[in-house]
Amino acid sequence: MGFIFSKSMNENMKSQQEFMLMNSRLQLERQLLMHNQMRERQMAMQIAWSREFLKYFGVFFGLSAVGLTAGAIKKKKPGLFLPMVPLSFILAYQYDMGYGSLLQRMKGEAENILDTDCSMLEMPKGPLTFEGLEKARRAQSKFFIER
Repeated sequence: MGFIFSKSMNENMKSQQEFMLMNSRLQLERQLLMHNQMRERQMAMQIAWSREFLKYFGVFFGLSAVGLTAGAIKKKKPGLFLPMVPLSFILAYQYDMGYGSLLQRMKGEAENILDTDCSMLEMPKGPLTFEGLEKARRAQSKFFIER
């Protein structure tokens, strides 16, 4: 009788462990999917912000170009064109960020860093540990009572 009961308990425990494993795997897959979708949405917002900024900056650049050109012709001072140089670099960068291939180049460089220069990514004093966090929490806590 004990053997039958024990065998039934073992089978039940084994099926429960399998269920827990499947459940944890499903939860991990969902977390990974959610994290990836959050990252994609953040990137989309960054690109959208860059495109919106480009519209406003483009108008500013155009008005500045017209105004500086008119001023340079009227006052006969070609030095008034000088501010157009840095403004054109900013405009080109924003265009490349919003509509060009800057993000693909950045992604390629990031992959290169991950593949070849991974030592640059290491955290100072190594990765965070539970013990280190707990030590810092205890040092900052005013209510911690040592047992």
